[in-house]
Amino acid sequence: MTRALRLVKAHDNQIAARYSRAIDQFLEAAIEEARAGLREGGFPIGSVLVCEGQIIGRGHNQRVQRDSVIHHAEMNCLENAGRQKASVYARCTIYTTLSPCPMCSGAIVLYKIPHVIIGENSTFLRAEETLRANGTRVDVVQNAECIELMREFISRNPELWNEDIGV
Repeated sequence: MTRALRLVKAHDNQIAARYSRAIDQFLEAAIEEARAGLREGGFPIGSVLVCEGQIIGRGHNQRVQRDSVIHHAEMNCLENAGRQKASVYARCTIYTTLSPCPMCSGAIVLYKIPHVIIGENSTFLRAEETLRANGTRVDVVQNAECIELMREFISRNPELWNEDIGV
């Protein structure tokens, strides 16, 4: 391997490592939100909205706590971010611990958030194709903690989970 090729590969690896650390940092913030939801007696689903490396909104599912039909994690996160200009949403990535439902995916599409990073979709998968069909980049990382939080919650609260997903 030539020296030039080694330098290019090293540079690519550095970029990948920085990207991976950023995903870990922001996904960890979403997981913190999920843990907060669980501590409050609700669903362990969290979300953060990131613009240019800064969290501008964070939230967690509060359907139980607020007796709400719309306070899913992504909706709560967007609400907590406050009104933003379209130019801001266009530079954002939204992180969520669980694959978004149709309502949350619709909000992501509506505000033209170009990138969604999903902690896991093995316990719930509903509207990722809607996101992709509307030009949203979707990355699923299958994070072990996200999976465990949901599996444990579902096994302990099957009736509540079934209510949430409309079963």
